[in-house]
Amino acid sequence: MNNTMFAAVAETAQAPLIVRHIARPTPGKGQLLIQVHAAGINPLDTKIAAGAGGHARQPLPAVLGIDLAGVVVELGEGVVDFAIGDEVFGMAGGIGGAQGALAEYIAVDAQLVAPKPRALSMREAAALPLVFITAWEGLVDRANVHPGQQVLIHGGAGGVGQIAVQIAKARGADVYATGSASSLDFIRELGATPIDYRAQDTDSYVRLHTDGEGFDIVYDTVGGATLDASFNAVKTYTGHVLSCLGWGQHSLAPLSFRGASYSGVFTLMPLLTGKGRAHHGHILREAAALVEAGQLRIKVDQTRFGLEDVNEAFAQVAEGRRQGKTVVELGAE
Repeated sequence: MNNTMFAAVAETAQAPLIVRHIARPTPGKGQLLIQVHAAGINPLDTKIAAGAGGHARQPLPAVLGIDLAGVVVELGEGVVDFAIGDEVFGMAGGIGGAQGALAEYIAVDAQLVAPKPRALSMREAAALPLVFITAWEGLVDRANVHPGQQVLIHGGAGGVGQIAVQIAKARGADVYATGSASSLDFIRELGATPIDYRAQDTDSYVRLHTDGEGFDIVYDTVGGATLDASFNAVKTYTGHVLSCLGWGQHSLAPLSFRGASYSGVFTLMPLLTGKGRAHHGHILREAAALVEAGQLRIKVDQTRFGLEDVNEAFAQVAEGRRQGKTVVELGAE
């Protein structure tokens, strides 16, 4: 195997990524060397490239790309759960100083990946990890969503939102989701009751769908004013608000007067701290099980990008022009 590889490198902030040769990594103890077939592009990747996204702790120059799907080609010392030739997927690099997935090969902690669902293509699998882990950590790890609950997902057609809807449905909840008028049909297809947030204010849809009692779980995937609205939409005493974008300044008074609970979701923490990495692998196995059971799908943008098109892919994400998750392909299916 050649000791170099092609990779897309963000040399400096706010500059195009450069595709060039860099050294091919060698897997260390507990790591896998994966030949990357596809890399999912997240808004965070574009923010890092623009010099923002400081919470990701990814100094430039760097190879970006958080999500990946590919094939194991080499095992590091001590790895027993995977074999050469295994197809895997995961959220395993691109932050915290680690090399990302926009390269022909990546060395990753074996705990962070899982066997790729057979029912998904490499493109589809690469689109799934970050959004699924974020949705699962909120709904399952924090809120223990279960049958009989009414769950409201803000941004139900978005990356995290569409997965959150499907997880809540699979676990037996009655699911509602907000979106713009153009997204309501997609939300309905996912199995949720759509709510046009521009046509109905919070009090109106809480009265309509919960008789004014509030939702058992409200998951905010939008942030800002949407999180404030979530505090007014949750059930008294037993309600639980979640947010993966609760980074601003918010008044807790509406939540406190309801005696309700709030949990933040910070999906990057295991990659940044090393703590909880095995749980990410477990969550991805749950994703695979839902896919194989026909209870989970991921919408991928139909535009095909290769590594040489990486800047066009980043522009599509940064400008919000995608119809589903943007994926860069680095190898044959």
